[in-house]
Amino acid sequence: MTHVFHRNPNHTLPTVKAGDGIELIDSTGKRYIDASGGAAVSCLGHSHQAVIAAIQQQIDAVAYAHTSFFTNEAAEELATFLAQRAPGDLNHVYYVSGGSEAVEAALKLARQYFVEINQPSRRLFIARRQSYHGNTLGALAIGGNAWRRAPFLPLLTEAHHVSACYAYRDQKEGESEQDYGLRLAAELEQKILDLGPDNVAAFILEPVVGATAGVLPPVKGYLQAVRDVCDKYGILLIFDEVMCGMGRTGHLFACAEDGVSPDILTIAKGLGAGYQPIGAMLASSKIYQTIINGSGFFQHGHTYMGHATACAAALAVQKTIEAENLLDNVQTRGEQLRRELQQLLHHHPNIGDIRGRGLMVGIELVADQHSKTPLDHMAKTHAKLRQVAMEKGLMLYPMGGTIDGVHGDHILLAPPFICSAADISRIAERVSATIHHVLPPAIEPVALRA
Repeated sequence: MTHVFHRNPNHTLPTVKAGDGIELIDSTGKRYIDASGGAAVSCLGHSHQAVIAAIQQQIDAVAYAHTSFFTNEAAEELATFLAQRAPGDLNHVYYVSGGSEAVEAALKLARQYFVEINQPSRRLFIARRQSYHGNTLGALAIGGNAWRRAPFLPLLTEAHHVSACYAYRDQKEGESEQDYGLRLAAELEQKILDLGPDNVAAFILEPVVGATAGVLPPVKGYLQAVRDVCDKYGILLIFDEVMCGMGRTGHLFACAEDGVSPDILTIAKGLGAGYQPIGAMLASSKIYQTIINGSGFFQHGHTYMGHATACAAALAVQKTIEAENLLDNVQTRGEQLRRELQQLLHHHPNIGDIRGRGLMVGIELVADQHSKTPLDHMAKTHAKLRQVAMEKGLMLYPMGGTIDGVHGDHILLAPPFICSAADISRIAERVSATIHHVLPPAIEPVALRA
């Protein structure tokens, strides 16, 4: 009997005993390739000696001191590192312990910003359907993951949603990427007008959508188009890069590929690579100076913010990524992974789309390639894929509800940045073997059910 309250109490989990590069090892000695980085977290793999040494050195000095009394060298150096590399004028770093906390901080900062500039009517947030921004109540409220939101709707604050940038399903035949992006931006503008521009505080989005919809990169011009709409109405733009940021797409900040800067940006996961719990919110000079020159105090905080050991671990992770030129490897290995998956799976009748950026890759599964009809959601194909993959010594991140929270199945892959070409080939082969095991023949298409 376990006394741990697991998320799924009816599911017996193996016990992890060790980590070795891109693999985890359980108590029986079985090895698993971590092809998902856990939840797109373990970007340096496991047991990286430089990071472990940095943690040990910090603990030997001082593990923790509350930020109402002290700052610490690791926090200061990490903030400088991030600010110097962040897009635009995102040069002020607010530490938290994870992605949900980072989003909560972003929402509260956006609200306080408008209170400080005497626009208190701006209280509404717009996000996108099929987005995920965290599991705390504020982050859950703005998120577009219908399944996660449903049990808690009476507790959630008001939020509004527009369409995701989901080119595989929503881009019209003959419509250019630019026109599709402008159409989505026009939808956002109409939502703002419907709510009243003076009532809207911010629009929040994942530049590359993660787990909820199976990796949705933006089409060319989309992020700039929504930036323009936000600027037109004085609305803040928040980028949630908790999953897609910190090198996952081949750029330290995912939005850099599109040349667009937000007013607030959130990071976590790959920031500390799982070696310590850490996240952060980056704010623009405009917002920071507004607080400084106004009340002078951000009405927010957590016990473990700026944790010295967590910051030391994250700094070591980021220095390693830069020193070893791992972002170049992410782009090269990401191209290889998508190419090899296409080669192995292009004849499989249930492969709808293989997409992504860098080492953030999504595979959308369908019952019929031509109509893009999803698999029967009652079959819980995503759950079967996870089980079979584990049996084959492979960690995947499959989910259901890809399309609308109920229908659709996908696999998310987010292997470590340290993967070699041979590692990527092993991952692609095991992914293919898993899919062929779970879905050997074509499956009869089923109609979308309400």
